[in-house]
Amino acid sequence: MREIPQLSVVVPVHNEEDNVAPLVGEILSALRGKLDFEIVYVDDTSKDATLQRLRQLQASTPELRVIRHLTNAGQSTAVRNGVKAARAPWIATLDGDGQNDPADIPALLAKRDAAAAEVKLFAGWRVNRQDSGSKRWASKWANAIRSRMLRDATPDTGCGIKLFERAAFLDLPYFDHMHRYLPALMQRAGWQTVSVPVNHRHRTSGVSKYTNLGRAVVGIKDLLGVTWLIQRSRRTAIEDVQP
Repeated sequence: MREIPQLSVVVPVHNEEDNVAPLVGEILSALRGKLDFEIVYVDDTSKDATLQRLRQLQASTPELRVIRHLTNAGQSTAVRNGVKAARAPWIATLDGDGQNDPADIPALLAKRDAAAAEVKLFAGWRVNRQDSGSKRWASKWANAIRSRMLRDATPDTGCGIKLFERAAFLDLPYFDHMHRYLPALMQRAGWQTVSVPVNHRHRTSGVSKYTNLGRAVVGIKDLLGVTWLIQRSRRTAIEDVQP
């Protein structure tokens, strides 16, 4: 029986055939010899050779596990299914396009080890974004509006690299695009969150799955929904009653 790893790295992908092998290699370089870990790739019905290349990598990478969606379900569902399949108590997520740097994961782990137990999410903060000017501008305004409405004290919720406790994540309300609101949702649940500066890189292969307009349209609906969830939230401490 395999031992339970200390960390599960969850990577959702859709049509990222040329980014799979380089990213897996970087994850191995960042974590091998530092802790026991697994890599959980979630293929969201890719139409290219993504799944084939993942299967090839499994032959030489014992840490790699692969699950696949039978129908296209989007990034949030891929992340959630990866977390549900993961065996470790803590999860690190990475976008599958290679723009997140796996070398930042040890720094997130170090922040966790030095933090209070109430901190359940360490969110990457892209301080030097390498996206196009239009995408940076759209993200800047989206973050400003979100921060003003949700008061989540988080400068960048769109960064794919995050570290969080598996149990706390699975206790959150699930909805499509929830991965963009994890700090607010964690805070709603009574936990603390921390933003950590991380590296950000140019996409070297493949194309983005989102457009600025598409993000804006769904973002407005999601923001209103998360605001409603926060307003309707009720929390209380509990204690065991002894006979």
